[in-house]
Amino acid sequence: MNTVDDTIKKRHATRGFLDKPVSHELIEQILEAARWAPSGVNSQPWNVAVVEGKTKQSLADHIISARESNHQPNPDYQYYPDEWKEPYKSRRKDSGLALYRALKIRREDTEKQKQAWYNNYQFFGAPVGLIFYIDKQLNKGSWLDMGMFLENVMLVATSMGLSTCPQAALAEYPDIVRKILNIDEQYHIVCGMALGYADESHPANSYRLKRAPVEEFTRWFK
Repeated sequence: MNTVDDTIKKRHATRGFLDKPVSHELIEQILEAARWAPSGVNSQPWNVAVVEGKTKQSLADHIISARESNHQPNPDYQYYPDEWKEPYKSRRKDSGLALYRALKIRREDTEKQKQAWYNNYQFFGAPVGLIFYIDKQLNKGSWLDMGMFLENVMLVATSMGLSTCPQAALAEYPDIVRKILNIDEQYHIVCGMALGYADESHPANSYRLKRAPVEEFTRWFK
């Protein structure tokens, strides 16, 4: 039986999935466990839309069409900084290079780079996509709570032999997401997540990123 730390270390972003369905029973089990995430004053700010089949494909088609028509992304919140500084700049660069090396995409292969990015909107071929959204009246503390809920989803899925990939890209065009999924304007789209069974032979799943050692981010006080 896996310990919690084993599951944490085993979890990673998966970008290639088998064409194998995930039962609704399993999805419900994951969400049943994830809902026990902590939240300030027990506010439980998370909302989840489970998308499959035609709806999942419709989301991908509409977002890709917007990109192809040069419609600029208009996310409900800013995920990344306007200017990257160290050590985050190097970590971001290393992450992108590792993926492109695994996929054998060269710097000049702009078309392949575009298709690799568009795979985000296809949930990397996963049979299930999850869309997470939150009431826009809530503040940063509730977004921290949402993060803990998201981690629960990923860890429980990992413990069940499933794989995931959290995806900020699915929040780039929130108006499209809200329209297709009939989500009220009072909600902000936080992110998406691919869920399914990993295709271990897929080149995008062949690498792992390093983590900074404890001593690099920890200070001790007595």
